[in-house]
Amino acid sequence: MESRWVIAFLLLSLQPLLGASYLRARKNYIVHLDRRGGPVDSLEEWHRSFLPRTAAPEWEVEPDGGAEDHGPRIIYSYSDVFTGFAARLTDEEAEALRATEGCLRLYPEVFLPLATTRSPGFLGLHLGNEGFWSRSGFGRGVVIGILDTGILPSHPSFGDDGLEPPPKTWKGTCEFKAVAGGGCNNKIVGARAFGSAAVNSSAPPVDDAGHGTHTASTAAGNFVENANVCTRSRCSIMDIIAGLDAAVKDGVDVLSFSIGAQSGTQFNYDPIAIAAFQAMERGIFVSCAAGNAGPDPGSVGNGAPWMLTVAAGTMDRAIRTTVRLGNGEEFDGESLFQPGNNSAAKPLPLVYPGADGSETSRDCSVLRGAEVSDKVVLCESRGLNGRIEAGQTVSAYGGVGMIVMNRAAEGYTTFADPHVLPASHLSYDAGTKIAAYINSTANPTASIAFKGTVMGALPAPAVTFFSSRGPSKASPGILKPDITGPGMNILAAWAPSESHTEFSDGGVGLSFFVESGTSMSTPHLSGIAALIKSLHPDWSPAAIKSAIMTTSDAVDRTGVPLKDEQYRHATFYAMGAGYVNPALAFDPGLVYDLHADDYLPYLCGLGLGDEGVTEIAHRPVTCANLKATTEAELNYPSLIVNLLAQPITVNRTVTNVGKPNSVYTAVVDMPRDVSVTVQPPMLRFAEAKEKQSFTVTVRWAGQPSVAGAEGNLKWVSDDHIVRSPIVVPPKAA
Repeated sequence: MESRWVIAFLLLSLQPLLGASYLRARKNYIVHLDRRGGPVDSLEEWHRSFLPRTAAPEWEVEPDGGAEDHGPRIIYSYSDVFTGFAARLTDEEAEALRATEGCLRLYPEVFLPLATTRSPGFLGLHLGNEGFWSRSGFGRGVVIGILDTGILPSHPSFGDDGLEPPPKTWKGTCEFKAVAGGGCNNKIVGARAFGSAAVNSSAPPVDDAGHGTHTASTAAGNFVENANVCTRSRCSIMDIIAGLDAAVKDGVDVLSFSIGAQSGTQFNYDPIAIAAFQAMERGIFVSCAAGNAGPDPGSVGNGAPWMLTVAAGTMDRAIRTTVRLGNGEEFDGESLFQPGNNSAAKPLPLVYPGADGSETSRDCSVLRGAEVSDKVVLCESRGLNGRIEAGQTVSAYGGVGMIVMNRAAEGYTTFADPHVLPASHLSYDAGTKIAAYINSTANPTASIAFKGTVMGALPAPAVTFFSSRGPSKASPGILKPDITGPGMNILAAWAPSESHTEFSDGGVGLSFFVESGTSMSTPHLSGIAALIKSLHPDWSPAAIKSAIMTTSDAVDRTGVPLKDEQYRHATFYAMGAGYVNPALAFDPGLVYDLHADDYLPYLCGLGLGDEGVTEIAHRPVTCANLKATTEAELNYPSLIVNLLAQPITVNRTVTNVGKPNSVYTAVVDMPRDVSVTVQPPMLRFAEAKEKQSFTVTVRWAGQPSVAGAEGNLKWVSDDHIVRSPIVVPPKAA
């Protein structure tokens, strides 16, 4: 059986193209123009007209005459999702351009990080006749655009046996030319490269980092047996916009964007938010990574309400290790490296270099051979990355095993890494107990046992420590992230990678590999959105988002509230509405719908002004002619109420996408000190696609709480539960 999504792959890459002296002289900028002065004839000519008159010709050659020291003045001319172009300018030219009529602003080039199996079964995407996959036709005819590091077309995840040709709406191109082992087909329907490396270059968009192949196969890969826009680590903002522009022009249905974004940028100063608005207006669903900057509050990126912002959660699969101490205590951890010849199977001396209090000793950056040789070494985690490097250091100094313990903020989130020696990644709680044991005895020992893949690990799901948290700094009155999906230890297709030389087996690159991050959770949601789009091709992006959010799970597989990395009750600022449940999302009963014009009063209410809203909408907007609304009034599937002494009443409208003659009753679940009244308390729908409006009034039932409150509004019928989170934010001390 093969999934029938098709992939339009957009490689974003930035490699040195120009000579060093040229790069010192000129910098890359995105130039944002006022659309009202748009082109009469040629878009490119209009863009070139903004280059300062003192600027050199469109193509530059450095005085030293080096043949390699050249490049275009205008790198990209954006046409569909952004009004403007990307260009190379000196500081003086940039300053002159800022003063030019029709130029709104210049954005210096910045680089955004990549926000880097069991998951289909865990999500309930079964292959039988009753499964969501089969009922949706496996996403037949839906094109997913992936903006990432490229794709390995020869991988079996992208074979096209039995697949139909791409839909007639597809207008894209394929830049794979004579690529060994494969190219575009009825699965990979298009592939393009963007970035300085792609300018005047015939290099195809082949993935040499692994990240793009991993995310693409997660979103839309085939079922492969025996599988229990960017450089290798970052992406240029100007290349990202070029990729979005091409994706819209080519006719994708879903855009998957596994790239982090800066938190708190005002939307009209955020080229990605502006471009995504245009994609949304054309009916394209945009799924974005929340980022890997958690667990700090306010760290969430990609927070515009017209995008789905995806957090990362765990599953019930563990690649299990067990550490046994000399006193008999045992602690379960994880490691992808499960050696047949285990040098740490028997009790060995156990040492903690960090006992001396040195930071570099604690994380095993600096070791002494005599201290760790022939021992199991306890090392503190280095954060999101660095665990494999710690093992390499331990091994280089003669250590025979390693225990990685989390730091306090990382809690119980553990990674299955391809360690170079027997190792186990344990929680902070387990690590502190092991450190105490070492300190309590003169001859501490430990052994590590490897138990392979274990299903049914609990609690599951839970939110990972690294997943970025709300509130959104750009719009704190809109709940972000929106949703949580599988983003921890995700097995998917892999491409050979020079940056991950440890990911090989006897010199042969692995076909599948485990990765973690909101980069991994995002393509899961992109694939689910494609399934829903296939079943409901007339649904708007907002309707698809509503279906995903209102049917999500706020409890884990045992029926208790979802937990965070500390195994505490996860807040909505950590998990969004909840953990995605695709089996319910295709039939949500009711949806909270929005279209492009519905966002304009909200944007006016944010205080962006006429110019700011015009920049996002790509058309003239006068806020005085609109009724500006608060963030709470946006017809969003969740509700944040900044409650003070007085009650607050907001309006919502739902559309019946279920059966006619349906009746829904409002059920509110909130703490006792918050009162929520819904009017009317019952909604009756005589027809499908009928709309009904209601009000929600929130007030303190007792004394206002500095800690805030969270709960849910549920519309309940015989067949559906449509759940919306309600958040009263905590007050600053």
